[in-house]
Amino acid sequence: MKFTVSWLKQHLDTDATLDEIVDAMTMAGLEVEAVENPAEKLAAFTVGKVLSAEQHPDADRLRVCRVETFEGEKQIVCGAPNARAGIWIAFAPVGAYVPGIDVTLKAAKIRGVESFGMMCSAKELEMGEDHDGIIELSGDDLAVGQLVSDALELNDPVIDFEVTPNRPDWLGVNSIARDLAAAGLGTLIEQLITPVPGQFACTQDVIIEDETACPAFAGRMIRGVKNGPSPQWVQTRLRAIGLRPISALVDVTNLLSYDCDRPLHVYDLAKVKGPIRVRLGGKNQSFEALDDKTYSIGSEMCVIADDSGAIGLGGVMGGASTGVSETTTDVFIECALFDPQRTMQTGRDTNITSDARYRFERGVDSGFVLDGMEIATQLVLDWCGGEPSEIVLAGEIPAGPKAVDFDLSQVKRLTGLELTAQQIAKILTPLGFDCGDAKNDRMRVGVPSWRRDVLAAPDLVEEVARIVGYDQLPAVSLTREPGVLPPAPSTLQTRARLLRYGLANAGFAECITWSFCERSHARAFGGGADVLMLANPISSELDCMRPSALIHLLLAAQRNADRGQTHLQLFELGPVYRGDQPEDQLLCAAGILSGQPERHWQGSQTPDVFTAKAAAMAGLAAAGAKVDALQTFTDTSAYWHPGRSGALRLGPKNTLAEFGELHPATLKALGVDGPIYGFEIWPAAIPAARNAKTTRTALPVHDLMPLTRDFAFVVSDDISAEAVRRAARGADKNLISQALVFDLYSGKGIEPGHKSLAIEVTLQPKDHTLTDTEIEAVSTKIIDKVQSATSGVLRG
Repeated sequence: MKFTVSWLKQHLDTDATLDEIVDAMTMAGLEVEAVENPAEKLAAFTVGKVLSAEQHPDADRLRVCRVETFEGEKQIVCGAPNARAGIWIAFAPVGAYVPGIDVTLKAAKIRGVESFGMMCSAKELEMGEDHDGIIELSGDDLAVGQLVSDALELNDPVIDFEVTPNRPDWLGVNSIARDLAAAGLGTLIEQLITPVPGQFACTQDVIIEDETACPAFAGRMIRGVKNGPSPQWVQTRLRAIGLRPISALVDVTNLLSYDCDRPLHVYDLAKVKGPIRVRLGGKNQSFEALDDKTYSIGSEMCVIADDSGAIGLGGVMGGASTGVSETTTDVFIECALFDPQRTMQTGRDTNITSDARYRFERGVDSGFVLDGMEIATQLVLDWCGGEPSEIVLAGEIPAGPKAVDFDLSQVKRLTGLELTAQQIAKILTPLGFDCGDAKNDRMRVGVPSWRRDVLAAPDLVEEVARIVGYDQLPAVSLTREPGVLPPAPSTLQTRARLLRYGLANAGFAECITWSFCERSHARAFGGGADVLMLANPISSELDCMRPSALIHLLLAAQRNADRGQTHLQLFELGPVYRGDQPEDQLLCAAGILSGQPERHWQGSQTPDVFTAKAAAMAGLAAAGAKVDALQTFTDTSAYWHPGRSGALRLGPKNTLAEFGELHPATLKALGVDGPIYGFEIWPAAIPAARNAKTTRTALPVHDLMPLTRDFAFVVSDDISAEAVRRAARGADKNLISQALVFDLYSGKGIEPGHKSLAIEVTLQPKDHTLTDTEIEAVSTKIIDKVQSATSGVLRG
């Protein structure tokens, strides 16, 4: 939001300097972002007078001018068609920087004639787009050497500040002045609004067909207007805040949007066909807007229409078919209220950005509809003449905000300020609040129509603190409550932290990506349900909550591969979404392995199913899972490659992790080259320890050396290595500390349909050295156990 200091002082009687105004705005909660004084960039340009203008001897389109300047007479060669004797011009001396053409002037010869300076156009001074001729200054008090900024009244600083979402009324300069006056910076100049009597009945009918989209629509005809340029002070004011003056009728609407936060629209009455209807859009409808673009109309959009079709989108932009022009003589002024949510959605769907949309989607003052119409009418009559009709009002203007029962003790409790009821009322009343009499430390406070953000007593406390000044709040240390322990992380938070450390120690780099993805990608992972679609996505590629954290990791792998980085080990720990219920949001750790590792003197291993399984087990072990008790199953989610993936479970139903190669169809849906291996770990599925301890159990230290024995079993091809290892491990849990698979063989000497699995079993004696008889007995137990569990036979 931008405004000039002189504009502010039209509503605020104050002698405050620019710095004082900016400081007061900051303390009142208006976040000033920039202050720009246009006079600064025009400091080198002064007023000059053309004494003579002769034809250039060697150029038909150039003139050689003698110009009276603050440095005396100067000879300047100029190509402007309006360069002639007697006019006042904007003079740029040698050495001046001309911003519009990005040039620092030097003395030069132009077609053999010396030129010392420049007579500037509006475009060269960045005051407009006119480059066909030089600026012609006018005024009775012009003098040679006078600053151009003074001559054009461009010495008015512009303040730019951020409007917070809860204060849409700050989009009007009058509301800014009101807050500054309440803060003690000056006196608010009350705007006197005199109703303009109608000279005839308004014959333009307005029908509201959907009051949820437009609760109220006020309109007025004005006949016999003459649409020309708006007054110079209006054009100067609009240009200062970055708006382009168009015509008096259009400039009225722009001026009031910024002056009092009241968007309006003006129709050329001769172009309106039949009654104006405010309705919702229909299928296969479109309209051409004032920006000369054609937009499709959705079924939930608020449409302003006549018998010919749509002539505007309510609260967003008017249509080109009924826009005013230089030939317009009869107009119809619209001053309406539009639903903020519908206006916001319409703007997003059409991608239209306008001052009207910016205001209506935040909410405008419902109590200013008729007053805004009266102000606009008077300005049109003053600038364009004409004869006004009576006002026609369709719908009903909504009631203002409800009064608040204000417990005055809340001021002390929430801010520490000790203020009387009279002091509080003195603060709130200038802000527009209607303060009743205080009884029993309570006060009934009426809320003005432009402050719909004030709903309860804490909102009034905030207003008091804001005007008093947050820097005036007493600093009081928080009391220290005895025996209060710092918050302890939950079990799941602890597992997540340990899991993150474990995967990082395993060589994985952590990624942080979006929690939403493209719907087609989500469907490749079993997601994409309607309940998981975002109502207002930040982009079309991020319109659905993700069902798996693998999605963005795979996309990251492809982006890296496209840039030559093929070997990756990435993981992410974050939420995934399987439905719209709380229990459907799960914490997941996902990781991927891709590409050939860099060459190493010790050799390197290409990722496969087993490296993915090892990574998953390393993460589970770090998170506290008993990996020795895990069972491997082959039934996995559909996005894994069948036969090249597995699931780690405790029992047939409790899945702790899945791992393996991603299905080629899954990679194709994401546009990712394979093969890529990965895993998903579900920390919440890890069973809680039966005897939870705050410290890790000490590792046992044995005085006796362990010994190992190797066994090779011939088993059926459908027997997993895990089944053999687990059977051997369970033969004697007291003596056997671990069992590891170290060889797999099939081929010559092995019956078809069978394989040889070799395992290494470690025996750890506890209190005495094992004898050969004891070792032989344990070996027999191992052989019998494996044979019983897998039908495996010891290989001879």
